Amino acid sequence: MLLTSIDPFFQEFERQFDRLTRQALGDGGAVMPMDGLRRDDDVLLRFDLPGIDPDSIEVTVDRGVLSVSALREEQIAQDERLFVRERPMGAFTRRVYLSEHLDSDKIDASYDNGVLTVRIPVLERAKPRKVAIQRSETKAIKA
Repeated sequence: MLLTSIDPFFQEFERQFDRLTRQALGDGGAVMPMDGLRRDDDVLLRFDLPGIDPDSIEVTVDRGVLSVSALREEQIAQDERLFVRERPMGAFTRRVYLSEHLDSDKIDASYDNGVLTVRIPVLERAKPRKVAIQRSETKAIKA
């Protein structure tokens, strides 16, 4: 997913393509849903990770790619028998390609109530700014 895309048609196409690919490959459970918000000074990414031990979450940045990994381990006691499974177990990874307008050196992350929030500051040069308009002096021509 590119954070530089602002085309809603492309974003919806990408979301549906990802969903269909997961269904076709039988990987419908190992999903890490994400919301992305663009604000004036930063970008917020919120990942749903319910039931994940915060110590298993890892956020890394390498060459403009943000990777979020987490692990949900099996929690079945020896005297218990599983008869239905709808919650995916195992390792989860999500990669997001960062725009060159984001400051990957100042990323911070927090985890609260099953939601991992990653904040990525926008570089100063990429923030909206007002451009001053230069006025030229008009000289009257004397006849």
